[in-house]
Amino acid sequence: MGGQFTSLEIGSGVGGQALGLERAGFHPVMAIDNDVHACRTLRANRPDWNVTELDLKDFIGADYRIRTVDLLSGGVPSTPYSIAGKQRGAKDDRDLLSVAVCLAIELQPRAIVLETTPSLKMPKFAGVREEVEAELRHLGYWWEWKVLEAQDFGVPQVRRSYLLLAMRPNDFMRFEWPQPTHHTVPTVGEVLRESMASKGWRDADSWAALADRVAPTVIGGSKNHGGADLGPSRSKRQWMEVAVNAHSLGNDVPDEGFVLDPSRGRDGVPKLTVEQVMKLQSLPDDWIVMGGKTARYKQVAQAVPPPLAEAVGRQIAAVLAH
Repeated sequence: MGGQFTSLEIGSGVGGQALGLERAGFHPVMAIDNDVHACRTLRANRPDWNVTELDLKDFIGADYRIRTVDLLSGGVPSTPYSIAGKQRGAKDDRDLLSVAVCLAIELQPRAIVLETTPSLKMPKFAGVREEVEAELRHLGYWWEWKVLEAQDFGVPQVRRSYLLLAMRPNDFMRFEWPQPTHHTVPTVGEVLRESMASKGWRDADSWAALADRVAPTVIGGSKNHGGADLGPSRSKRQWMEVAVNAHSLGNDVPDEGFVLDPSRGRDGVPKLTVEQVMKLQSLPDDWIVMGGKTARYKQVAQAVPPPLAEAVGRQIAAVLAH
């Protein structure tokens, strides 16, 4: 699949951001991730992409004959700045924000877009942001940090992304953040009713009526987190409010023998499958995610929803095409 512009996709994961940018006209000259399952996922879906399993800290563009790209893009781990990750920030060896920005020294891309958690906005991380901004200033970029809501772009989930956008001054002055494309999004019940009913579950309609709001944030993707569940206690309570057992992922949707009974707590409501979580992340139904259940879920949970990435990518492409 071709594209009008080139990109280098770092921390590519399951490919949500790369897919959205592909729709916006970008083709990755390379997609980098250090996770074997994520790399297998990308190769399964985009065999024409140059997918490289590599620690980003070891990447040197010249070693791969990559001199420059139009866009340096990717997701950097949010765990170092999250509550669940103990907010160790730059002291966390999983932090790749400064590493990603330093790639601009070598590649000199026309644009940079990096996605991470809104927790990075906190005052305690002001020093991290200032270091990044000092490097961008030194390289001659202008930049802006922006929180975007995935719901504004049709994703049926409460999900906020903190984006860093940087361009040369003449390009930056023409850039505008995307405006919301959706004022309402479907509820969990509306998105998943059909799949919940696919094995003959007679209570699917009743369940969908209970799951009458947008999905909570899909989390639980940390590599240091144990199994495949939908996050810490607070998240599990939020999922219970939409009649979902968030203590583990299901191997399949309910069959006709499962009885819906929220009075029994988590045992009386269904679990979600990885495929259903993919729908809540707005990943395509035909997107192949490789690995076991836990590995597949963690890839999906970390994804940048493609519609959000596409919206931002189209705004970047409009500037680059000027």
